Amino acid sequence: MLLRREPDRIVAIGQPAHARVSGQLAGAWGNERFRPPSPRDEVLLAASQHDIGMAAWDAEPDFNAETGLPYGFIEMPVATHLDLWKRAPALALSQSRYVALLVSMHGTALYEMRDLEKLDPADAVDVRAYLDAQRALQAGLRESLGAGDAEVARNQRLIWTWDHLSLAVLLGWAPTTARAVPTAGGGATDVALSAGLVLDPWPFSEPSVELTCDGRVLDGPFADAAEMRAALAAAPWVQLEFRLLHSTAQ
Repeated sequence: MLLRREPDRIVAIGQPAHARVSGQLAGAWGNERFRPPSPRDEVLLAASQHDIGMAAWDAEPDFNAETGLPYGFIEMPVATHLDLWKRAPALALSQSRYVALLVSMHGTALYEMRDLEKLDPADAVDVRAYLDAQRALQAGLRESLGAGDAEVARNQRLIWTWDHLSLAVLLGWAPTTARAVPTAGGGATDVALSAGLVLDPWPFSEPSVELTCDGRVLDGPFADAAEMRAALAAAPWVQLEFRLLHSTAQ
């Protein structure tokens, strides 16, 4: 779950809703400098489903006693987060081998960033076992699909880019920079997102891109998990809207 903190409210955004925004970015992606995703249908589906493992948890999130709110995704205990990512590829596999491959690769990319020496030893053991199992799964899926390493690596990096941009927009992280974004010529470049949601260089086919996302307005903090879940179930819905701009379209 994402917790968007605005001056006068907190908006709870489900991980699948954030992933849907990633899918909107994927659908608009591509121009002379930034090649559109390929295979298009599979990559767009993977972008919109990359947090599929979080869906059931978001329906009944755990309570963070320190904040009085649901756990945000960056606050979750390692064991809980890892368990959700262990399940994700199997859930995606019911739709598509290619989607399952990219979901698995996204999860391993997240955990490859962690400093295992700083984790609880038991958590570190579990993370290493997870990484080994996912790499074996990925090798089998690539062989089954006949997918080249360069192609799937590029698509994994695109999903990483859309994930970062979606989080930046929804959580107000801008200004920020998406690093090593694949370009049309086989290289990579950085893409900067300003506080005004201007992207440079521009990676889309149109001069602006509209993004929408549903969330729920929370009136917290809450005393316990039961109160938090009851409030979340009754929380009013809101549609968030954002507009990404080319530097020449301001």
